[in-house]
Amino acid sequence: MDMGRDVHDSRFRHRYLSHDALTRQLKAWVQAYPHLAHLQSIGISPKGQEIWVLTIGPEPERPRPAVWVDGNMHGTELAGSSVALAVAEAALALHTESLPLPGDVPEHLRQFLQDVLFYVCPRISPDGAEQVLRQSGFVRSAPRRTPDSVDGPHWRAKDLDGDGHCRYMRIDDEAGDFVASPKYPGLMLPRQVDDPPPYWQLYPEGVIENWDGETIPEPQWLQGTPDFNRNFPWSWQPEPEQVGAGQYPGSEPETRAVIDFAIAHPNLYAWLNLHTFGGVFIRPLIDAPDSRMDQGDLAIYQQLAAWGRSFVGYPTVSGYEEFTYQPDTPLHGDLTEFAYHQRGCVALVCELWDLFKRMDRPRPKRFVEHYTAFDREDMEWLAQWDTEHNRQRLFHPWQTLRHPQLGELEVGGLDPVVGIWNPPPEILPAICDGMVAYWLRVAALVPRLAIANVRCTPLGDGYRELRVTVENRGYLPSYGLNAARERPWNTGVDAQASAVGCRLQDPGKGRQTLGHLDGWGRGLGEASLMPWFQRSRGNGHQANVRWIVQGEGEVTVRIGGPRLGYVTRTIPIPGNATG
Repeated sequence: MDMGRDVHDSRFRHRYLSHDALTRQLKAWVQAYPHLAHLQSIGISPKGQEIWVLTIGPEPERPRPAVWVDGNMHGTELAGSSVALAVAEAALALHTESLPLPGDVPEHLRQFLQDVLFYVCPRISPDGAEQVLRQSGFVRSAPRRTPDSVDGPHWRAKDLDGDGHCRYMRIDDEAGDFVASPKYPGLMLPRQVDDPPPYWQLYPEGVIENWDGETIPEPQWLQGTPDFNRNFPWSWQPEPEQVGAGQYPGSEPETRAVIDFAIAHPNLYAWLNLHTFGGVFIRPLIDAPDSRMDQGDLAIYQQLAAWGRSFVGYPTVSGYEEFTYQPDTPLHGDLTEFAYHQRGCVALVCELWDLFKRMDRPRPKRFVEHYTAFDREDMEWLAQWDTEHNRQRLFHPWQTLRHPQLGELEVGGLDPVVGIWNPPPEILPAICDGMVAYWLRVAALVPRLAIANVRCTPLGDGYRELRVTVENRGYLPSYGLNAARERPWNTGVDAQASAVGCRLQDPGKGRQTLGHLDGWGRGLGEASLMPWFQRSRGNGHQANVRWIVQGEGEVTVRIGGPRLGYVTRTIPIPGNATG
């Protein structure tokens, strides 16, 4: 799992990194590019591991539009860290020729992106990822239980046979609901009425905590552990309304670190939350159909969907319409909903690794139904593919073992970490390249503030009118998306003038509020773009500000805001303004 010391090695594209190796890669970039890369810890996990954010761009403290990428929010989903690191490497490559920049990035786009800040958090859950890397087994977010979880019998993963993998255990039982595949060792199939014995009960390799000597509990998806993607403030609901919600929004130190960072950085305009698996982008809304979504925001997401198909080959679906586990039952406390509704970001999830497409399975009516529609033929395809293309990482023969609680049973079978939950490392480079090309286009949507024109007009009696035109030359408006336009923190553009030598006629108007500026982009499917009546929206992307100045000197104008950053111009004011 190690990465080596060469900053240009990029081993994260070919293997899944331990936390130590990931940390060394981040620090190597900082050491190699100190003018571009700044590393900070935004929090410490309960097991004492840093939650890193790498900021990429010159003058990282200078406010300006930024984009965020995170990975490995869920412990088993290791590929997200690799793709996040690939985005970080590409962001560095925008500024230096010593690193490769995947894809065909036009020069004008590269120049634009050089003034965009990239925040990369490759691993939100270092504790979860570390356990998966060390012994496999399922970890939704972190290997711990919430303080108020019911303390009854539950499964805890443990490597019983010492092979470094927590696979499965099977117990011979006439009432068992699984049978063994006669063709593929290690593959267990759902029992059908025509199947002859033997029959098997199937459990994760491990032990039963709080065992009463009789009860064998059903393994649960969460088992009283937190799900970080149910712990964010937007539409949060407590247990049991939302499984995995935690005690309150931001109750987990990992999620609280991300929330605090987002609130402290209003300059965020786009947010990519990397997961596995499925090969799909999931966009807002999570809690309502598209008919209730702001249609301007939806048009922006249609543009992202086109790029998703073009650069990555993944479809984009509505979280509510195609990715609720039960129809008309929305999820709560989702990170991308927080980023979209509360922070005004173009926010979405990517479920990396298009296993279903590679199987050539027909797309169901709702994409989420892929995860419950595997039949025996699909499972046998998976076992054959594992042999031919995945170095037999998934399935392992069964071995007899005496369990400390359940007696004699067999251990082996499936380890889904590489091949189901994550792609084989051999195809990681192509996934990284596609996602980098996609995210660079999304990053290019951010607003860009500029001073378009300055006029200094004599008025007579030693007075001049100073008029400055400022404009947004970026795709998005200054407020980002409409969903968060009215948030109190989402302020527009202010203009501040300070005079040296000369003076402002009305010092009380030294600072003026200009409001928000439109962007030039409208997404896809907007009527004004259609050839039967094409039209522009006027000059809502511009604002004018005016000061009356007396005397000779200079005026320094600073225009912008916390989201957009600031543009500054010092303007000489000549004397003898007698008209």
